[in-house]
Amino acid sequence: MAALTVALLGLGEAGSVIARELVAAGVAVRAFDPAGGADVAGVQRATDARAAVDGSDVVLSLTAACAALDAARDVAGALGEGQIYADLNASGAALKRAVAEVVAPTGARFADVALMGVVPRDGLRTPALVSGPGAEAFAERLRPLGMPVEILGDEPGAAAARKLLRSVFMKGLAASCLESLRAARAAGCEDWMRAELEALLTGADAALLDRLVTGSARHATRRIGEVRDARELLVELGVEPRVTQAAGGWLAQLESEGADG
Repeated sequence: MAALTVALLGLGEAGSVIARELVAAGVAVRAFDPAGGADVAGVQRATDARAAVDGSDVVLSLTAACAALDAARDVAGALGEGQIYADLNASGAALKRAVAEVVAPTGARFADVALMGVVPRDGLRTPALVSGPGAEAFAERLRPLGMPVEILGDEPGAAAARKLLRSVFMKGLAASCLESLRAARAAGCEDWMRAELEALLTGADAALLDRLVTGSARHATRRIGEVRDARELLVELGVEPRVTQAAGGWLAQLESEGADG
């Protein structure tokens, strides 16, 4: 692969790991982080964001969602034809589209990138979804470096939307685990509950997903009572039943839909 220069905006937890692996892959890396960020051997620290971006092939924005739009505005004057501006921050589709609107007049190609794994663990091998005008160009640059990239199309925000859809499950699963373990701790059986969760997660497969989805609809009426009793138990244990309450709401809706159908 031809020599590649990458500008990194942000050297936090994810940015510093990616910077380190880019350097190891022989990429010339420039970086700017207004908060300082981590020191990474082999990375050229720029005096400001525009200096980092000027003349780079690819810009990777890893600031934070709250700073993503300002980061794009700050460097817009240094962007030009042939460059790729990739926003890797976890945010909603609307923000990705707003960043794309800032980048478009510069001639650079915008890529909405959703990192779908654990960056501190996987680094450049973190699977990514990408959309936007620069999606294909981003994939051409990053795939040879080891990143598994799936192209979704040229619409900014498509990758961000899919990441958030998965977040509904992942963050909801985390909340369910937290609630179960807190309640089990209060009941004096946290170790047993943890082992139960580990066994369920280890054995998870397509059949389990089907049972959870179709079973909830088929047995909604019976499960409403079970969840009500579980909610009352958590209250007795002094644990707020946030997830359990929501589960009861979904079962009530499924029961209603079944009656209507």
